[in-house]
Amino acid sequence: MTDEELLNMYKPMVKFIADICGPACEVVLHNVKDKDNSVIAIENGYHSGRGIGSPLTSLAKELIDQNMYQTHDYISNYNGASKGKDYLSSTYFIKNDDRLIGMMCINRDLSVCMELNNVISRLEKQYNLSQLQTAFKETLDVPVDEILHSLVAQTIEETGLVPSHMKISERKNTVRTLHEKGITKMKGAVTEIARQLDISEPTIYRYIKEVSE
Repeated sequence: MTDEELLNMYKPMVKFIADICGPACEVVLHNVKDKDNSVIAIENGYHSGRGIGSPLTSLAKELIDQNMYQTHDYISNYNGASKGKDYLSSTYFIKNDDRLIGMMCINRDLSVCMELNNVISRLEKQYNLSQLQTAFKETLDVPVDEILHSLVAQTIEETGLVPSHMKISERKNTVRTLHEKGITKMKGAVTEIARQLDISEPTIYRYIKEVSE
């Protein structure tokens, strides 16, 4: 495959990536053979003011001079700048065998992100949120095993019966209620129900099967 044929295969990817990433993303395809007229495809070029036939950037030339492509397939998430704006940039090296023939560059405008960061910083400062320091830390989550224990115990209590004095039919009805509440589907439920009803786990499984039919 010739260099031109290989690079042409990447041209549809330029628009594809730009459509996925949105208008804040500039996507550029370079043919490095002609450094002064390297751009052969571009989307959202208004970010940098470039178009078809624009030259390689100084950084792109530097990457080529350093033979970066020989040890890397790409470099990602480095800082870029254009027209007073900051960009998060990435470059993919396109090779034909071991030769560098092109570069796919993606530049994402960080302006909106930086504006949002500034707003958040002002909010934190305005309400002293950034100054919150305390030696105490509260975990608000209730452990699942504690929730499960409480749900089973509450359901048994609602029957008004003591498990040790329950008849088989009463235990089965209790399991039915637990199953209808969805409690039997919780992790560890069968073990907990068997423990509180003082019967075996196989019995609980049998009851669940019976009340499900």
